[in-house]
Amino acid sequence: MSDLLVKPQGTSGKVLDITPESANWGYVGFGLYKLAEGEVAAEATGDREVILVLVEGKAEIFVEDESFGVQGDRMDVFERKKPHSVYVPNGSNWKAKATTPCTLAVCSAPGKGGHKAQVLDLEELTLEERGKGANTRFIYAIAMEGRDVADSLLVTEVFTPQGNWSSYPPHRHDEDNFPDMTYLEETYYHRLNPSQGYGLQRVFTEDGSLDEAVTFSDGEVVLVPKGHHPVGAPYGYESYYLNVMAGPLRKWRFKNHPDHDWIAKRDAG
Repeated sequence: MSDLLVKPQGTSGKVLDITPESANWGYVGFGLYKLAEGEVAAEATGDREVILVLVEGKAEIFVEDESFGVQGDRMDVFERKKPHSVYVPNGSNWKAKATTPCTLAVCSAPGKGGHKAQVLDLEELTLEERGKGANTRFIYAIAMEGRDVADSLLVTEVFTPQGNWSSYPPHRHDEDNFPDMTYLEETYYHRLNPSQGYGLQRVFTEDGSLDEAVTFSDGEVVLVPKGHHPVGAPYGYESYYLNVMAGPLRKWRFKNHPDHDWIAKRDAG
């Protein structure tokens, strides 16, 4: 099995727990809780900021002693309803009490104390269509740089129809060279519909020092420490993924692979 593929451990409680230490990098963390109705997840953020994403189900969210109410709307991620999310700053304690069966993502990165705890405004979210033909996909930009809601975190959801590609043409963001490119580590939390399917993600550098074709199943995570990282959804299986990115600068600047950049230029024209 590829070192870039992280499988869930068990079916309840905290089933994914990716830290900078376990991923052997410096910024991104990703956790996932599977909670039954009435169960509680709670953590201290320490020196990290967190965005809680209600992937599925509903939960009441607390930060310190303040309730942010019951969050969540979609019971199945493939309903494509807007994702409910809550920002929690570093130096805080959060708690989630499931009011239905619940899948809760915990996206984390270094915090700088620049933002307060808040529910991220759903009114600012629209399901954006991107790409053309078999490169068409649909995106909720939960916390990309156009929304000043975090110190380090960049978070987004992507729905890819069956038979299509996304994160395509292949692109990379592995150099700290703003404004041409920003260094951003990235996790992909993958889901598939129907769930027995599989998907493909290639992670590769232009010099060949890293070149892995990773086959993922429903609920697994692919780590992208560097290089290009396109995703393919086989015919018959719709793909969803939740991206978490972070690095020295909260900006997303990337470059397409020089062999395949012509695709982006053609579609832009």
